[in-house]
Amino acid sequence: MSEEVNKVNEETKERPEDGLFYNWNTIPNWLCFLRIALIPVFSVLFIKGHFLIAAIIMVVAALTDLFDGKIARKYNMVSNLGKALDPIADKLSQMAIVCILLYKFWDVWYFKVLLFMFIAKELLMLGGGALMLAKGLRPAAAEMIGKVSTTVFYISMILIIALGGENAPLAGKWFFKPLPEFVMIALIVICLILTFAALFSYVPGFIKQVKENQKYLDEDKYYKDQDRSKD
Repeated sequence: MSEEVNKVNEETKERPEDGLFYNWNTIPNWLCFLRIALIPVFSVLFIKGHFLIAAIIMVVAALTDLFDGKIARKYNMVSNLGKALDPIADKLSQMAIVCILLYKFWDVWYFKVLLFMFIAKELLMLGGGALMLAKGLRPAAAEMIGKVSTTVFYISMILIIALGGENAPLAGKWFFKPLPEFVMIALIVICLILTFAALFSYVPGFIKQVKENQKYLDEDKYYKDQDRSKD
C-alpha cells in the first residue's frame, strides 16, 4: 500500500515546470509587463487632455495584446506566468479604459450603468483569478471568444475616445466625424455581450480544474488512511 501512496504523492507533487515562475523570462511576458506599465501613462495623458497621444498609447497596448499570444505560440514561449498574466493585464487595461470613459461621460447616466457593469465583470474575473491562484490552481488561458472580446473592446474604446462627442480629438479633423450617441451605445452593448460570453467560457475549465484537484486530494487522503490502518 505504501507504494500506492508514494505513486499518488508523485502524481500530486508539483514539478518545477508546474511552478508559476518557471521559464517566465520570455518576450510575451515582457509585452504583458509593458501593457500593464502603459496603463498609468495612458490614464494621465487622457486626464491632462492629451487625447490623441493617449489614443496612440492605447493602440500600442492593444498591439502588445495581439502579438504576445502569437509570439508565445509560434516560438514555443507559452509559460504558466503568461497564462495568468495575460488575462490580468487585459483586465487592468480594460478597467483603466472604462474608468477613463466614466470620467469623460460622467453626466450621461446610461453610459455610467453600462460602464459600471464592465467594472463589476472585470472585478469578478480578477477576484476569481486571484482565488484560483490562492487555491493552487492555474487560471485557464484565454479562449477564442476571450480574444475576440478583447479585440472588439479595444477597437470600440479607441473609436469612442478618438471620435466620441464634439470635443473628441479626431472629431471634425480631416474626414472624421463625431460618432452619433446611438453608435457609441451600440459599441458598448456589443462589448458587454462579448465580455460576459468570455466570462462564461472560463467556467468549464475552472470546474474541470477543481474536480481534478479534488480527485487528487481524495485519492491522497484515501491511500494515506489505508496506510495508517495497516500500521
